[in-house]
Amino acid sequence: MLSPKKVKHRKVFKGRSTGTAYRGSSIAFGTVGLKAIENGKLTSQQIEAARIAINRKIKRGGQVWIRIFPDKPVTKKPAETRMGKGKGSPEYWVAPIKPGRILYEIAGVDEKLAIRALELAAAKLPFPTKVVTRRTTL
Repeated sequence: MLSPKKVKHRKVFKGRSTGTAYRGSSIAFGTVGLKAIENGKLTSQQIEAARIAINRKIKRGGQVWIRIFPDKPVTKKPAETRMGKGKGSPEYWVAPIKPGRILYEIAGVDEKLAIRALELAAAKLPFPTKVVTRRTTL
């Protein structure tokens, strides 16, 4: 799973996800991409599950870019623990996503196959997405 090698702070505030993405909102590497429509958080497991779905569909032809990285820790307190006694320990990593963010890009395969692969990947994600091509984003 994806996780940072080193972080400045072990535990971070939860924060709020508002607004739209300016960075990473256009296709930069591939020809077809998967764009987030709503905001949310993607765990490293969800990112990996979608990547595996894409690679299985395109049968390792072409190239896939993952444009997001889970660099925010999510903490959790143990089950059946009383309130208080501080914040829990980091359990997993998430990537905060804003609407408009490109999540995955594909190049080097037929456009119909790439679109189908990204639709399969979208089924693994917890928020709505849409498939965009280089023509539609420029």
